[in-house]
Amino acid sequence: MEYFLIWFLLIIFSYFLILFNYMHFSYKPDILNNLFGFGTLFFVFIHIAIFLILMNQEILLPSIIVPLFLFVVGIPLVIVVVLIIISTGIVSLSKKIGKKDFSKLNDKLVEKSKLWSKAKKDTLRKLNHVLIFIGLLIVWYIGLYLVVFFTGSSSGMIPTENNMLFIYLRILNEPNSIRHIMFSFGWFYYLLFFFFYILSLFMLANEFARKSNLFSFPFTIFPKLYLSDEERENYGTYLYFAIGQMIAAFICPPMVFFTILGISSISDLATSQVGIRFGTSNILWNKRKTWEGSLAGMITTFIICFFFIGIYWGVIFSLIFLIFDIFTNKPFKLSDNLLIPIGCSLTYVLLRYFLNFNYYSFILLWF
Repeated sequence: MEYFLIWFLLIIFSYFLILFNYMHFSYKPDILNNLFGFGTLFFVFIHIAIFLILMNQEILLPSIIVPLFLFVVGIPLVIVVVLIIISTGIVSLSKKIGKKDFSKLNDKLVEKSKLWSKAKKDTLRKLNHVLIFIGLLIVWYIGLYLVVFFTGSSSGMIPTENNMLFIYLRILNEPNSIRHIMFSFGWFYYLLFFFFYILSLFMLANEFARKSNLFSFPFTIFPKLYLSDEERENYGTYLYFAIGQMIAAFICPPMVFFTILGISSISDLATSQVGIRFGTSNILWNKRKTWEGSLAGMITTFIICFFFIGIYWGVIFSLIFLIFDIFTNKPFKLSDNLLIPIGCSLTYVLLRYFLNFNYYSFILLWF
């Protein structure tokens, strides 16, 4: 723990660089996305710093916990920097020594992607989101099964308290309460949050390399394949997806987070696919979207909510999804990948706290 201050300052400095670069390379006319994206990153980063300080002041915490958190928070930052340096070095050396220009290969792939149909391109863009949802759900089910099999309870998978605003206020108002709260979340809450924390850092580094033109990153080819010319001015939608899910994983319990992740992946895919393939009734103020697609996404949202958080929340989130879907991009130039997870998360947190409106998970009955 004698090196806590050094690690802490290094992490804070890294966060400052990330936030600065996010705003510096953002598409300046895109005010709402910049505001929501920057605000979300700032909120999460500042709270990581606050919680690290509170944890370091808690003398009853095991000595391994704080170093473990510093490691999990700090090492991804180091890995991202190393990958940028290595990728940039390889590209530079290949041009100078090997006289190979990888941009020509990239151009060929981009030209090939232009032959894809609109439906195929949309599916490939959003398939990764669906695979993340399915992958995390499988991990959760396997983990839950093993925990229940060996311990006879779901301890470690389902938080003992899901009123997140109440927990937040307790941390601020009760001295030394962070130790009890940390262990009450269960290990799977941290797995979900840190997965999207790391994913967000990688996506930010990827967009930084794409925008800067001076640096390279291993995955900069993907936005060239999937983004339209208009989207390339702004950040890729995958970055907004990662940031939006990071805030959802941070302020929501796992069941609610899974619901929001499912809405942002499966419902979003259903909306665009039905709209592209079968949509005929364009929304008056947004010609790119159709009522058939929006209603398909709304129905899919209700089905997802039904299994994870119950019928009543299904009605609430379905209405929220419909409103967000038909008003994003036009008339409000805002990515639904940001608005849906942030909006649904805040709705849950506020209704759970002020109205004591809990959820009921049908899928838990299978265990």
